[in-house]
Amino acid sequence: MSSVIASRRYASALLSAAEKGNFLDQIVEELLVIKQVLHNSHDLVRAMESPLVKVDKKMRILEEIFKGTVGDKMFLFFGLVARKKRAGQLPEIIDEFLILLDAKRGIVNVDITSAVTLSEEQSSDLVSRLELFTGKRVRPRMLINEAVIGGVAIKIGDTIIDGTISHQLYKLRKSLVSEKG
Repeated sequence: MSSVIASRRYASALLSAAEKGNFLDQIVEELLVIKQVLHNSHDLVRAMESPLVKVDKKMRILEEIFKGTVGDKMFLFFGLVARKKRAGQLPEIIDEFLILLDAKRGIVNVDITSAVTLSEEQSSDLVSRLELFTGKRVRPRMLINEAVIGGVAIKIGDTIIDGTISHQLYKLRKSLVSEKG
């Protein structure tokens, strides 16, 4: 089974259990803390990925690091993931969990790239239009890339809407070159 599929299954199971047990907010808070710790500790991630580190050792490491930070339910989840030899996938499981949660809440993450910082009015207008386009609440991430020259590029999942000047120039160049030959 691919790691993405497995991560999604564990994330889905955790989300379902948290919803049914009415502890979703607690789990979300704990997962955000865990995600930050894993992001900042490559040694911890390597230890969780290592087949040489036994399950009980992985659990002791997780208990030592997250004692007082996460609740019993999260430790039960840690135990399940460790026993199933998926502890090394914790970062991916957390990412999948957050994606599933956003989808359930009707939120879509959008990357908006422009050459310069957009004004508050431009940003708000663009986000409003994207919400109408997607039919979902938009969580924008504004990026600056001077190479786009002007305009904006928008990435929604796997869909890219490229209205940048650099892209238009590329298309013009490509059409001129193909007409030449």
